[in-house]
Amino acid sequence: MTDPAHRIAELVRQLNDANYRYHVLDDPAIPDAEYDRLLRELEELEAANPSLASPDSPTQRVGAAPSGAFDEVRHAVPMLSLGNAFSDDEVADFVRRIDERIGRESPVFSVEPKLDGLAISLRYEEGRFVQGATRGDGATGEDVTANLRTVKAIPLSLRGEGWPAVLEVRGEVYMPLAAFRAYNAQALAQAADGKGDKVLANPRNGAAGSLRQLDPRVTARRPLAFYAYGVGQVEGGALPDTHSATLARLRDWGFPVSAQSEVVEGLDGLLGYYRRMGEARDGLPFDIDGVVYKLDDYAGQREMGFVSRAPRWAIAHKFPAQEQSTLLEGIDIQIGRTGAATPVARLQPVQVAGVVVTNATLHNADQIARLDVRVGDTVIVRRAGDVIPEVVRVVIDQRAPDAAPWAMPSTCPVCGSELVQDEGGVAWRCSGGLACAAQRKEAVRHFASRRAMDIEGLGERYIEELGALGYIESVADLYRLTVDDLLEMKRRADERDGTTPETVKGGKVASKWAENLVEAIDRSRDTTLERFLFALGIQHVGESTAKALAAWFGDLDLIRHLPWPVFKQVPDIGGEVARSIGHFFDQPGNQQVIDALLERGVRITDGHAPSAALREALAVPNLLVALEVPRLTPLRAEQLAAAFTDVAAVGEAPEHAYITAGLPTETARSLSAWLAIDANAELLEAVGRAVGTILPRLPEPSEAAPGPLDGQTVVLTGTLSSMTRDEAKARLEALGAKSAGSVSKKTSFVVAGEAAGSKLAKAESLGVDVWDEARLVGFLAEHGQGPLGD
Repeated sequence: MTDPAHRIAELVRQLNDANYRYHVLDDPAIPDAEYDRLLRELEELEAANPSLASPDSPTQRVGAAPSGAFDEVRHAVPMLSLGNAFSDDEVADFVRRIDERIGRESPVFSVEPKLDGLAISLRYEEGRFVQGATRGDGATGEDVTANLRTVKAIPLSLRGEGWPAVLEVRGEVYMPLAAFRAYNAQALAQAADGKGDKVLANPRNGAAGSLRQLDPRVTARRPLAFYAYGVGQVEGGALPDTHSATLARLRDWGFPVSAQSEVVEGLDGLLGYYRRMGEARDGLPFDIDGVVYKLDDYAGQREMGFVSRAPRWAIAHKFPAQEQSTLLEGIDIQIGRTGAATPVARLQPVQVAGVVVTNATLHNADQIARLDVRVGDTVIVRRAGDVIPEVVRVVIDQRAPDAAPWAMPSTCPVCGSELVQDEGGVAWRCSGGLACAAQRKEAVRHFASRRAMDIEGLGERYIEELGALGYIESVADLYRLTVDDLLEMKRRADERDGTTPETVKGGKVASKWAENLVEAIDRSRDTTLERFLFALGIQHVGESTAKALAAWFGDLDLIRHLPWPVFKQVPDIGGEVARSIGHFFDQPGNQQVIDALLERGVRITDGHAPSAALREALAVPNLLVALEVPRLTPLRAEQLAAAFTDVAAVGEAPEHAYITAGLPTETARSLSAWLAIDANAELLEAVGRAVGTILPRLPEPSEAAPGPLDGQTVVLTGTLSSMTRDEAKARLEALGAKSAGSVSKKTSFVVAGEAAGSKLAKAESLGVDVWDEARLVGFLAEHGQGPLGD
């Protein structure tokens, strides 16, 4: 019998050669059936001899198990974007700048089509593919190595010889049009039987979405291709002196290079190529949205250099976006995962750039007002960048006489909560963050995050499936989940995706992950007020604002029923943030979810009386200014406060009483006009009621003495058994201490729990006082900050 090692090596050579001839030379050497037979033989041999299987074997393109996340990759050489040209004059300016800088009247360019796919970087070390990354922001991309290994056009090892020790190849992953159409046809046929993959929107989205699948086996089923168009980092070897010669060298090493790449001279050569590609565009086997011009010689490129994030020696000449007219039948509001409300035009179906368009973005309400778009209008639709349809203008001559201007709805179409416009901005948002199904995934992800409720093990994939399969409608439903629920959810998701593990099919179901997750959810029931407030995901409320709210008001039931002007009395909370908090708690859906959380066992462990500092903060002049009444300055508010005992009395007084109190006539009229609006009068009454609720709960002035730890800085390290470090920190801060993250000579004392490390050692070396947990607990109990219920 043939030695397995020799046969495997021979099969790998034959299959790699077949791949090269098929993808690079476009000259298949063997029929598809023969390729499949050789591949099956190699799979069987590697299965019988696993030690002989190599990472760059053709069998490794089927995709590995899902990783669950993408790591970041820092590009050794940034993946720069290109400047765009949309006219012949802009291209002429590009050529002129090169001529003026390097003194060439008719420079030589390498030209190629601009493929509509996803830019990637492939890293090879000693000829083997070791890492692949997306462009990302140009400096940092995502590691999609496992997915790129499934793309047959990408060589797993380089051919020939002479390649550098380290070689980064840049290029575009795309989906050929014929393959895209065949894939969608199969998906539609299988969908009729209730199975199969989803239909892809277009080749560009199909390519980008395929590379960002967490499961490489999904990517492996997608018909992806690749063209190389340049290089990044090169070490331990040299490349030719020109871009065109480098592309030829890459082709020899096994990389597909566009057959439409050419070398041309001067402006006439560039524009001639642009027109030829424009004429050939509809007949190409892939989508392009323009052509790319690059100065061919590298010496000239280095001399030209870069401007901002783009090279001066290259430019993309874009084809004009294709436009069509159609009827705008309606304007719908779509709610994004963070609550952003985006108006979308519902259109009479029209074909634009080869795609039937039924919806188009209108961006925001300001854009609608600028265009004066109205339902029933005839509008011009463009596929911006040949991908995203947008409404660009209205055909006013065809407008119906009764067409009415459009206005943003007042409520969310998903949950009915109030839509609120960002202060000073154009964006509108749904304020029903906890209750809105459109925001559910983001709300749960934030709620479970480490600095919020800290539910370890609840990753994005589980959050997605729990919502999609109906196990949770809001964050409160997390606290009803059982191990059986989680195992059933995982089984249903695997059956739907066709990824049920063989062990499960055999009756062995792993449950430890589900038990751990239920335990983590249960542990999160006891939390601090600041963590809970942060976990709610209120717009503009980060950790520091949540901490301030907890410190100043101390009680969830109080906070959730306060009108927004009261929040402005907390230092560093301005009008925009205060209104955001108020809008959130004004929504019945959010209040219902909070009620459900408390009913299902979530407990605030550090509630306390409001801060004594509120007594001064809630003085009448401060509250009147907080209401933001036009013309009512701090001076005028002081005059009113001298005449009226509280804000409620201000609201009940007639206009002449304001003048008697010293207000100018115009200011008095402004206040009266403001109060004539029912919502404003109700707001002032709510502020008065809130003050009446808070003041009786405040410590008496004699009780508001400086805390025992005022002016002292404390550092916590190690693990405490009776409370979390965050709880200990909150209680120490309530006694006046300032918490720090590192030990210095200015540290007053260090609290050291179990497994305290370098911070304890540094404290001892500096002679800083060290408290153990027993001393901490005793001190807190002595000063009224012991565990709740003591």
